[in-house]
Amino acid sequence: MSILWSLHLRREAASVPLARRLLMGTMETAGVDPDVSYELSVALSEACANAVEHGGGAGRGRPYGAPTGAYRVTAYLDGETCRIEVADSGPGFPGAELPAASADAENGRGLRLIEELADHVHFGNRSGRGGAVVSFDKILKWKDSPSLLMA
Repeated sequence: MSILWSLHLRREAASVPLARRLLMGTMETAGVDPDVSYELSVALSEACANAVEHGGGAGRGRPYGAPTGAYRVTAYLDGETCRIEVADSGPGFPGAELPAASADAENGRGLRLIEELADHVHFGNRSGRGGAVVSFDKILKWKDSPSLLMA
């Protein structure tokens, strides 16, 4: 079984729970274990929140950081793996390595949380058009009862 969806969302706070609910519904329908679904949804929420907060540059007449543009969320369930990608059009990540986030740091904790919740994580920059890309995947576990898609 494979499921693929992609959303183009405005950089607004209300877009974060929308993406999270769609992922949770997809996971539930596919029969993914609720604990795995929850971990992926938290990681997705962090990636989306970063895109909303940092994913756009200064637009015409707007100060840096003001909501402009959109970002893209893609989720792909294929066999035993879920892969999620969040891409924005902001300035991207400043260097090859992310700065270490301390427990009381204002920034960086969400990226570290994504690393803890997912099996494989990649933080990078989009080539050519600019912007950051956060992609992560996780090996899925299944509920004991059969899913709607497996029946």
